[in-house]
Parts: sequence; structure tokens; C-alpha cells
Amino acid sequence: MSEKRPTIVTVAEAAGVAASTISRALKGDKRISPETRARIARVAQELGYTPYASARALSSGQSGLIGVVLGPGTNPFYAELLYEAVRQIGERGMRLLIIHAGPGPVENSMADALLQYQVDGCLISSVDLPSHVGAVCTANGVPVVMVNRVAQADTCAVVCDNAFGSVQLGELLLRSGRRRTALVRTSAASSTARERDAGFTTFMQSAGYPPSLRLDGRSTYEGGFEAGRHIAALPAAERPDSVYAVSDIMAWGVLDALRLAGVRIGQDIAVVGFDGLPQSARPIYDLTTVEQPVVAMIGRGLDLLQARMRDKGLPDETISLRGRLIERGSSGPKGR
Repeated sequence: MSEKRPTIVTVAEAAGVAASTISRALKGDKRISPETRARIARVAQELGYTPYASARALSSGQSGLIGVVLGPGTNPFYAELLYEAVRQIGERGMRLLIIHAGPGPVENSMADALLQYQVDGCLISSVDLPSHVGAVCTANGVPVVMVNRVAQADTCAVVCDNAFGSVQLGELLLRSGRRRTALVRTSAASSTARERDAGFTTFMQSAGYPPSLRLDGRSTYEGGFEAGRHIAALPAAERPDSVYAVSDIMAWGVLDALRLAGVRIGQDIAVVGFDGLPQSARPIYDLTTVEQPVVAMIGRGLDLLQARMRDKGLPDETISLRGRLIERGSSGPKGR
């Protein structure tokens, strides 16, 4: 074989077809017959024009690629999701393609990438799926499953039961004698945060102890730290005796700010979070939290996705899994 890198012309000459036919076949043009696609796949593979997986996609109609859309890398929860997705996708004999990562909306470019790389399906964990992107995926037979986000029209989803977990945390605080609760929420467009906010607020109101303070932690450590400074600066008589931050990363910021101000965690004030990140078990945080079932969420999400890759006529499903309450020192012994 020539030492020069093969070109589309090289493949066209070897396959006995026009270069335009090669181009259309590589883009998955359905007007190219399956027989021609299979022959081009063999030639392309022999010449090394494309990776074997891409050549296989030409003949089988499947690329073996699963697209993944993630949230901001500053939140370790998305790193946990990514690690688990890589592991389980690999165990199932497929490969992962990160299409979007970070804050901000999923744009039209995501739909373009889904089609350009011929992914067989997509897991989305960071944002709600825009309707136009969902429509493009549906029209082109690319199933989508939301993970850690509520389902929208024509979309499956696997979520943690955020409301139930938030009620568990409320019950824990009330059992320990805490009555003046601050809620560190987020104004970001996150269905997960909204469910945790609503679940906790509704429960505490029904118990007769609605949150006395609501602060925006912006889903970041820095936002949580600012909220903690605000709470620490309040006169002792006005300060809440407990804080629920709707994500672990915000709870870390709250804890650090309170400690720097000399507020005793677990004694003067209790702090709880949600996500169950490994870092929350470190002695410096010792955070009481609800652990999301990440392994099961990714597994069930891939089950839904693969089922719809095989049968695109299956109805949409939403699966809600309960998390695990982990009690640690940050919630304190008050009133026990």
C-alpha cells in the first residue's frame, strides 16, 4: 500500500465509483444501496481511509458511538457521570463521543454533530433538550435519553427522586430539633434544582417551619461560599440553625465560609447537601447528603437507549430512582 495517506479519490478508484458516491456514502446517504455501502466499507477499511468503526457504520447502519452531553466541568458530579458512562458504554461494546460539555444551552451545532458522526443514540445530563434539537434527533432516528434531568416531549429520562430525598433531609433536620432553615437554591434553569427546592419547601411548610431564608448559590462553590458568608454575618439571634444546599458543591462553599467565620458546624448550625459526591466524605466536609444512584442511573439510561436503538417505535419512559441518605457530622447532634 502506498505510504501516502489515502484520499477520497483513492477510495473511489479502488471501489470503481465516483468520488461523489464515496462522499455520500460516508455521510450515510440512504440513496446509496446497502450493497454499495458494504463494498465501499471494505475498500475504505483496506486502504485505511477511515477508522474501522466508521467503515462498519457504512455497512451496518450503526456506528457504535453514543453521544454524551455534560454539564460544567467545575461541578465534580458531571465528572462522576462521565466516568460511569465511559465504563458502562465500554462494557457494552460501544464508544463514547462527548458532543457538548460545560454551561450554557445546547445549540444547533449539537444536532449537527449527532448527525455528522452518525451516533446511534445520545445521553444528555446537563440541560433540558431544546425542542428543535429533539425534533432533528427524532426525524433522523437518533434516540435520546435524559439522565439527571426531567423528560420532555418525545424523550426518555432517568432521574433521582429529588423531592423524596429533599423530604428525607427535612425530616432529619426536624428530628434533630432544627427549626430555622436556610435554603441555598439556584436560579439556573435546572429541573433537578427546582425539584429539590420545591420538595424541601413544600415539606417544611406543611410541618409549619418554612425556610426562613432563601439564597441563590448559582450552582457553584463560589455561590455557596457567598451564601455562607451572608449567613455567618447575621446576628446570632437571626441566624438559621440549619442550611440545605441543593447540591454538594454549594454545600462545600457554605461550610468553608461558616468555618472561616468561626461558626461551629453541627453545633451552632447544621449543613446538608444533595448528590453524594465522594469528596463530601472527606473529614474537612463530613457532609450529610443524599447520594444519587449514578451507577444505576447510567445503566438504566443505556438500557432505555439501546432498546430504542433496536426498536424506534417504543414509547417514552421516565424512570425515577431513590437516592441514599448518608448522615455525617455536618448535620450535628442538636436535640438528639
